Amino acid sequence: MPAPRIAKIDQSKLRENVYYALRDAFTRGEFAPGDIVSLRILSDQLGTSMTPVREAVRRLVAEGALIDTPSRTLMVPPFDSNRMQDLKKARLALESLVLEQAMDRISADKIDEMEAILAAEPRGGDTTPDLQQNYDFHFALYRQSGSEVLLPLVEALWLQYGAYLNLIIHHQDAGKIDQHKHHNEIIHALRQGDRAAAQRALAADIERSFQVIASDGGQRVSR
Repeated sequence: MPAPRIAKIDQSKLRENVYYALRDAFTRGEFAPGDIVSLRILSDQLGTSMTPVREAVRRLVAEGALIDTPSRTLMVPPFDSNRMQDLKKARLALESLVLEQAMDRISADKIDEMEAILAAEPRGGDTTPDLQQNYDFHFALYRQSGSEVLLPLVEALWLQYGAYLNLIIHHQDAGKIDQHKHHNEIIHALRQGDRAAAQRALAADIERSFQVIASDGGQRVSR
């Protein structure tokens, strides 16, 4: 299994930067359900000592991205269909609320910025969805809500959801996904000020991502 891509960090704000580097890696789907995580390997990848990594991992355990097993092994929570369904329901509920608030505030310039994100060349080419691009698009929209309460909750959901994104990106049908179909529908609805259409497109986008892995019970494809 290739090592997760984690960028080396700026040493001037060590603790916070270690945490955010790891959090971003989890959110982007660099880790899959059931992955074993080594503090030493993480510290080597980040170019730091183990102390700030250990502190960051404690936070990630508290936030549900990792579990500390009885054997003291750190592990990404294994695939669980009930957990996956809970995450889907929570995302549908909270992201709908955030979208509603964002539509009260979003400007034409911000919609242009979101469209530019979709127009950028995907990191992995056209064969698989670009998870960073997907994240950038959604949170460019969600930040327009200005919600200091809902945004951290949505970020926490995406942190836990990242492992399921990993399954999607390595799924045998990943290349068949039209990544921006519903994103483009959201853009069109935002320009029209059509709240109902925007909500439908967002819900379809969230539902589709879960359907890909629900169809085979989350079976992991070898990398």
